[in-house]
Amino acid sequence: MNAMTTTATTYYTTMPSPVGELLLVSDGEALSHLYTEHHGRGGVVEDSWRRDPGPFRQVEGQLQAYFGGERRLFDLPMAPRGTDFQQAVWGALRALRFGERVSYGELSRRLGRPGSGRAVGHANARNPISIVVPCHRVVGSGGALTGYAGGLDCKRWLLDHEARFAG
Repeated sequence: MNAMTTTATTYYTTMPSPVGELLLVSDGEALSHLYTEHHGRGGVVEDSWRRDPGPFRQVEGQLQAYFGGERRLFDLPMAPRGTDFQQAVWGALRALRFGERVSYGELSRRLGRPGSGRAVGHANARNPISIVVPCHRVVGSGGALTGYAGGLDCKRWLLDHEARFAG
């Protein structure tokens, strides 16, 4: 008996934004990746992916509303892949309020893992759905802007944007 194998299709599209072109990736059901133009990890379209804006209409609409200052929360099906710890960190990021900034140490305390700020930082850096899962809201102790896969200019823009509309 031969087992039939199916290969899941990966879809992608791009969209302009105030922080540069965004690359959106999906399995057709849920957003799996969102890369900024200058993303340091990933952001390369693979040959097997299929360009199709269809699965991204809701994502694009919510991102446009966010960049327009009209949306503070994202309500999208998402499928980020990661370890249990990474998933916990990304869940904690989604719980951050629009415009809120926390340190890595504070996020580790909120997770019930005080002293794991470095591990939180590593999980934060591997967030595959930037902006929607707001890793840009995590800053160094004292509020210093620290690393961001999309670049510090992008992080600064996102934080300033949220500060403008958080009131």
